[in-house]
Amino acid sequence: QVQLVEYGGGLVHPGGSLRLSCAASGNIVSFNTMGWYRQAPGKQRELVASITSGAIVTYEDSVKGRFTISRDTPKNTVYLQMNSLKPEDTAVYYCNLLQWSVNYWGQGTQVTVSS
Repeated sequence: QVQLVEYGGGLVHPGGSLRLSCAASGNIVSFNTMGWYRQAPGKQRELVASITSGAIVTYEDSVKGRFTISRDTPKNTVYLQMNSLKPEDTAVYYCNLLQWSVNYWGQGTQVTVSS
């Protein structure tokens, strides 16, 4: 079993920054992909960014140049640095770990961008 615990999130003004972190524990294998998804009210959950154990990264188009994903593999922790935040970034952000074709999810953390 795998557990994911997220930290960070909150309320920030447009143009501000936030940093999310997610610590994974349990039966974690060396080869996996960690990432962040988000879900806004009335919308489907979407991938924001992901990073493989080999450090290959993927970003959703709207966050390129503003968000940076990174990971500390020995600590099984993934980070999402979010800069130049916009109101449309408002959503619940979920940490994800994919290994052996199984998805594991965190409980979600609210990010609200508002003046």
